Amino acid sequence: MLPALAILAAALCFSTTGTAQALALVDASPLAVGAARIVVGGGILGLIALARAGRTRAPGRPALPSRATVLLVALGVVGVLAYQPLFFLGTRENGVAIGTVVALGSAPIATGIMDAVRLRRPPTSRWMLATAVALAGVVLVSGVTGGAVALAPGGLLASAGAGMSYALYTVGGKSLIERGWDSTRVMGTVFGLAAVASLPVLLLAGTSWLFAPAGLALALWLGVVTTAVAYLLFGWGLARLSAVTVATLTLAEPLAATVLGLLVLREELTAISALGLALIAVGLAIVSVPARRRKGALDAIPSA
Repeated sequence: MLPALAILAAALCFSTTGTAQALALVDASPLAVGAARIVVGGGILGLIALARAGRTRAPGRPALPSRATVLLVALGVVGVLAYQPLFFLGTRENGVAIGTVVALGSAPIATGIMDAVRLRRPPTSRWMLATAVALAGVVLVSGVTGGAVALAPGGLLASAGAGMSYALYTVGGKSLIERGWDSTRVMGTVFGLAAVASLPVLLLAGTSWLFAPAGLALALWLGVVTTAVAYLLFGWGLARLSAVTVATLTLAEPLAATVLGLLVLREELTAISALGLALIAVGLAIVSVPARRRKGALDAIPSA
C-alpha cells in the first residue's frame, strides 16, 4: 500500500494547483504560470539528481548513455513540456470542466495503450474496471453532464494531447527505471531538462508578476510542492507500481481538488458531484488494494 499512498499523496499535491492560483489572484497568463512551475520545480529536481549523482559516481570516465536511453529521456522531456500548454489550450477552447475531463480521462487510457504496446500484454481486467469506475466519477464531478454544449474540435485534440503527454513521461519514466535508473534520477533528469527549456518561455511570457509577494508565493508553491515534492513521490511510487496503476491512482487529483474547493473556496457540492466523488474513491480502492489470491501464480504479474 505504501507506493499507492505515495501516488495518492502526489495527486493531493497536484490538486492544490487550482486553489493556489485562485487564492493568489496574480496577473499572469497560464503559460507564464506553467513555465514558472516547471522552472522552479524542475530546477529543484535537477539539482537533487545532480547532487545524488555526484555522491554515487564511480571513479573513471562515465559510460555514455545508449541511444534508447537518450530517446526515453527526450520523450519524457517532450511530455513534460507539452502537457501544460496543451492542457491550458483545451480548457480555454471548451471550458475548464470539459478540458479537464478529457485531459485527465485520456491520460490513463493513453498510458494503458502505450504500456500494453511496450510490454506486449494488455492491462488486467481489474485495472480496466477500476479505471472505468474512476473515469465515470471524474465526469460526474466535472459537471459536464448538465446538457448539450458546442465543443471545439481543436480544444478536444489539445486536451487529448495533454493526456498523451502525461502518458509519455509516465511510461518513459517507468522504462528508464526498468533500465536501472533510480526514480530520483529519472525525475531530476526529465524535469531538469524541461526546466532549462522552459526558462526562455517564462522570459517571453512575462516575469513581472513574480516580483509581487503573491506571485512569488504562487511560483514557489507550484514549483516546490506541486512539482518537486509531488514528482519525488510520483517517481518513488512509479518505481514500485505499474505505469497503468499509477495513471489511474492520479485520478485522485480531481477528488482532492473538489474537497479543497469545498473547504477553502467555499464551493457548493451537488448530489451528482457527490456521487462522482464516491465513484472515484471506489475506483481508487479497487486499483490500490493488493490482490492476495492465487499468490503463487501472480507473484510475477503487476497487481494492476
